[in-house]
Amino acid sequence: MPYLNFIDDEKLIAAVKHVLDIARKAKSSAAFTFHSNVIDPFGAFFEAGGFKLSHEAWRNSEEARQAQKTLQNHVGAFHQKILGSVNEWEDLYVGGNVDLKCKNRKIIAEIKNKYSTVAGAKLVNEYQSLERLIMPKASIYWGYTAYFVNIIPSRPARINKEFTPSDKDKGTKCAANGKIRVIDGASFYDLVTNQKDSLKALYSVLPQVIEDTYTKFYPEEKFALEGKELFSQYFAKAYGDNHD
Repeated sequence: MPYLNFIDDEKLIAAVKHVLDIARKAKSSAAFTFHSNVIDPFGAFFEAGGFKLSHEAWRNSEEARQAQKTLQNHVGAFHQKILGSVNEWEDLYVGGNVDLKCKNRKIIAEIKNKYSTVAGAKLVNEYQSLERLIMPKASIYWGYTAYFVNIIPSRPARINKEFTPSDKDKGTKCAANGKIRVIDGASFYDLVTNQKDSLKALYSVLPQVIEDTYTKFYPEEKFALEGKELFSQYFAKAYGDNHD
């Protein structure tokens, strides 16, 4: 029985393994790259004192933080790979004008992992980029609907509305356009897969996929993810209990 019915197991495992490999490499190299960024010596003292940490405990914490930062930069790409593996959808990879497209449904999308990934004036740039892709009649995406996707929204609510970021230079919001929209991750997953709660389904199988990936590719490590049920609370807090 497949993990999910909207993506092949092989593609799902490949996407998971790619992120795990990045995480494992970031962790193993953290000690060697520790001083690649200048450490705040004052902050180190206050963290050690405020959190009651020994130097060893503080350094382990700092190495984990640096590795986590590296990992988080790739989680958005994970979602792009998953969504681009759904039937009729295409991942345009890094460097494309946009992240995803579905030719049959005339949809393109820009994927951001978290609402804070792009903020302020840069949101206007995102709007203008999408506008330039879909509005000119000479564009290959003319007539498409463009989505700006925040996989993790700013609050646990469903959003699928016109994308109208504030343009501080002009003192107004970008013009409302029904073809340029902002949407949360859960809603966009459902739109792509035509299935309700598809992002939750992915989250639910992810622990098993991670463990199976370890069994297949790193059998000597015998990893089991502990406290799976405790992690579930974070999905509920990010997306809410009501998925309608």
